[in-house]
Amino acid sequence: MGRFFASALYVAVGLLLAAPAVAQQIESSETNLDLNIDCTVMQSDDFGSTWACTGLKGMPVMVSESDLRMAVSYGLNSTTEKAAKQRLQPPNRLGDKIEWRVSNADGYWKPFASILRFFTKGEEGKPDGEVLVVTRISPGATCHIAYVDALANSDAEALARQAADSKAKDFDCETDEPEYVGKFEAWKR
Repeated sequence: MGRFFASALYVAVGLLLAAPAVAQQIESSETNLDLNIDCTVMQSDDFGSTWACTGLKGMPVMVSESDLRMAVSYGLNSTTEKAAKQRLQPPNRLGDKIEWRVSNADGYWKPFASILRFFTKGEEGKPDGEVLVVTRISPGATCHIAYVDALANSDAEALARQAADSKAKDFDCETDEPEYVGKFEAWKR
């Protein structure tokens, strides 16, 4: 009986050592963003408006408009995050979908970045543009990390996902500047 137990123990240990570790997975999920349907006006005056919206799994999404430029931030403290103050240079409006990059690195699925299309007004007679804004989502460190010109790059969505997946974890919202990924013609940098 001792020999059988030892053999069984060796087999069990061998199977445990040979079993692959559960790898981190990253996936996308999408939610609607219609300010008239999915959001509640929190404040509005002659200078702008602020909306409270619900994102993936109930995550708070704050949208604000001032001087025809939109800002979008995420999380329970969305109004105090850096993303709440980041606005694109040209006047713009938002797309109607948020793509969430989610990871199971902590043992459960949670968003770590978003990709949102902004429609920008062309400068100096140039045509209007479309920019994918990649935002890092982390309490106390939610900010823009990348801009992808959706009209200048045929693979813009893939570039935005790659930027989210490779940059969001280590991006420092205090010191790092958002990166222009791929060919960029939406505005002068």
